[in-house]
Amino acid sequence: MTEPKPIRVSEGRIRGTAEDDLTVYRGVPFAAPPVGGLRWRPPEAAAAWSDVRDAGTFAPPAIGNGPTSSEDCLYLNVWSPAKEATDRLPVVVWIYGGGFSFGDTSTPLYSGENFAKTGVVFVSIAYRVGPLGFLAHLSLSEESPHGVSGNYGLLDQIAALKWVQKNIQAFGGDPERVTIFGESAGGISVSMLAASPLARDLFHGAISQSGGSFGPTRSPPLPGENTQRLKDAEAAGAAWAERLGARTAAELRALPAEKVSEAARGPPGTAWPIVDGWVIADDQHRLYERGAYSDTPILIGINSDEGAMFVAATDLSGYQASVRARYGRFADKLLDAYPADSDESAVQAARDLTRDAAFGWHNWTWARLQAQTAKSKVFYYYFDQRPPYSPTGAYAGVKGAPHASEIAFVFGHLDQLPIRWRDEDRAISEVMGSYWTNFVKTGDPNSAGVPHWPCFAVANPTLMLFRQTPQARPVPNPEQLEVLDGYFAWRRSPEGGM
Repeated sequence: MTEPKPIRVSEGRIRGTAEDDLTVYRGVPFAAPPVGGLRWRPPEAAAAWSDVRDAGTFAPPAIGNGPTSSEDCLYLNVWSPAKEATDRLPVVVWIYGGGFSFGDTSTPLYSGENFAKTGVVFVSIAYRVGPLGFLAHLSLSEESPHGVSGNYGLLDQIAALKWVQKNIQAFGGDPERVTIFGESAGGISVSMLAASPLARDLFHGAISQSGGSFGPTRSPPLPGENTQRLKDAEAAGAAWAERLGARTAAELRALPAEKVSEAARGPPGTAWPIVDGWVIADDQHRLYERGAYSDTPILIGINSDEGAMFVAATDLSGYQASVRARYGRFADKLLDAYPADSDESAVQAARDLTRDAAFGWHNWTWARLQAQTAKSKVFYYYFDQRPPYSPTGAYAGVKGAPHASEIAFVFGHLDQLPIRWRDEDRAISEVMGSYWTNFVKTGDPNSAGVPHWPCFAVANPTLMLFRQTPQARPVPNPEQLEVLDGYFAWRRSPEGGM
């Protein structure tokens, strides 16, 4: 492949690199550096440049990602198979996970070449994480014409999607066929963007792996009930800032970025999206009940042992005590739904309840609500392909597929991990890659050569089970999810604390 010619985007010309029949552009700014007076403000347009800008290397990751991270972090990357700017290929935009506290686009598992080789323009976008991305504070809200603060990381994602709409044709992409795609916090972001009025018409399909945010607000937040109301987040942010000796917006902006990042290890409440009435208009469950969201096709799902990453160990008494502390009067119902009668069984019960409270119920609810209130198709999956982990490694005793274990399968990057993969793992990876890219191209994962993936419907709650081979199966644990549904409904009631 010959050296690619520069292309023009809204800020100036850029030159990418030729790699394996693709043209790759790294470190392309989509917004101004959010530093100095732009810290804790919505992203602004990047400055124009006159010379050809080299786009050959990744930009530094957002503060919170180690010693090479930078507050100057609003960049994106593009892998394009297009031969001409007029090709108008489908586009997928990747949003990384990391609990809204870390994550970056240069992670090798997120490299987009395998997607691009199928005829898709792959884009990965960065956003602010930690307190720099999500701090709410009254002094910051008073500056805002909308009277809000926080959610800067989501606003970064929206700014990147607007940039894609404006510029993706220069890369051979089609701005009318954009799919957003994320995992964990990235998948949660996808669900929030789907419900945000600010992201309306910026995308046309959505893929969420282990994401979703359909729980009620709670302060202090807990997994599955992570969002806070603005006033509660402002109070938590003020208490956090006072520990750093900052009480005003000016004092906050005078803090060294590294000090802000180090302080993020303290109490929660400073690094998660907020129901602010602007970016996130309301409790997302209520938005979906009334159809107030982007009606696009969705492909969503979870892994079978999500909780293994978050519950390392417990015993029977510890499990029971933690459930009673978290779920109050619903504890007995949940202990019956997720039973344990020994220290050994308590570990898996705790993991399963964590899986569903933080991920499973949200995806099940998302699928059900959208199937009831939308015209677009819903495709739902359950990933249960346990990687062949070392018998002495961290996941040696894990029975199913842990959180994030599907990423290497979807991206076709199994060989990046030090695991002795089996033929069935490679086969699952290949078919998942086909489903995902089919969805990006058509809004439907199905095509000739892959097993049929039926649409999910409330009357026919079928999903695709990825275990050995793809299999259409009923949702595996509806009885447990129904009990959790009762808990979340109670939490939204006056008695439950709303």
